[in-house]
Amino acid sequence: MTALRPEREDSYGGASYASYGSVPPYEPPIDDETVGLRIPAPAVGSPRSASGASSVSSASGVAPGGRAARRKAAKRRHGRHGGAPGASRAASREDGRSGAPLSRVEARRQARARKPGAAVVASRAIGEVFITTGVLMLLFVTYQLWWTNVRAHAQADKETSSLQDDWASGRRAPGEFEPGQGFAILHIPSLDVVVPIAEGISNKKVLDRGMVGHYGEGPLKTAMPDAKTGNFALAGHRNTHGEPFRYINKLEQGDAIVVETQDEYYVYKMSSMLPVTAPSNTSVIDPVPKGSGFTAPGRYITLTTCTPEFTSKYRLIVWGKMVEERPRSKGKPDALVE
Repeated sequence: MTALRPEREDSYGGASYASYGSVPPYEPPIDDETVGLRIPAPAVGSPRSASGASSVSSASGVAPGGRAARRKAAKRRHGRHGGAPGASRAASREDGRSGAPLSRVEARRQARARKPGAAVVASRAIGEVFITTGVLMLLFVTYQLWWTNVRAHAQADKETSSLQDDWASGRRAPGEFEPGQGFAILHIPSLDVVVPIAEGISNKKVLDRGMVGHYGEGPLKTAMPDAKTGNFALAGHRNTHGEPFRYINKLEQGDAIVVETQDEYYVYKMSSMLPVTAPSNTSVIDPVPKGSGFTAPGRYITLTTCTPEFTSKYRLIVWGKMVEERPRSKGKPDALVE
């Protein structure tokens, strides 16, 4: 065999390298922390050792000489707390965000920064007032335009049923009626209106309950439909509270207006209209109403309501003339027969 063999073994049982004619190069032990590249440390006391350590420490930012020396160097560079003031504040802020306890001064500063200013507080208060006002206005409008109609329709329907039941049983006789008492039913077929007529024009007792009121009290007292001559005048809401007269402005000449009582049907034909007049113009309900076109006594009907819609500034007037009186025993008039 021509291969080299060790002349002897060392004390550990391994082969001696002397027999190979050369010594293997030095291999540093494997670093427990990293296996990355590193510069071998030069021998202690050599010039390269000092310069190398200085360059390495300056490049890495770590002061030589152990932990105590590094702390002293950090204090000399950055002040008493070991860092620049800006860095210290930034670190405090970072600590505050990370959940670490803040100093009392820093905690107060952050509390003041979070506290809203006077302008912000005032704007919030004004905004809340506007929102609350808007909600209240919306509720009021809903009440006026929807709920009052619901309630008034229910009350008017109940009064209509009560009248018809009393007429059928004979419990209610014609004659004088108390204020607020229902005594007839108004039909306007072209507008699909069926509403009870009560004595008086009180808002609380009559009009706000969805009924039509008869001008039957005081200086505004008008005739009843069974009178031989006269003007049977009625008032009703145009908007809200059942709004029975909302569309009377759409009536045309010849449209039927029927008043149903316990014993009779009184049929009128619409003849004229006054679109706007002052609320104080009571001459429109005279026995021979002014502006109606009637020139002699007769049997008339007058419907009054507010105008424009959703206001009570002016009055809208509709007039009609009786064309038929029909006993209930003969059945409904043609105007009510579908």
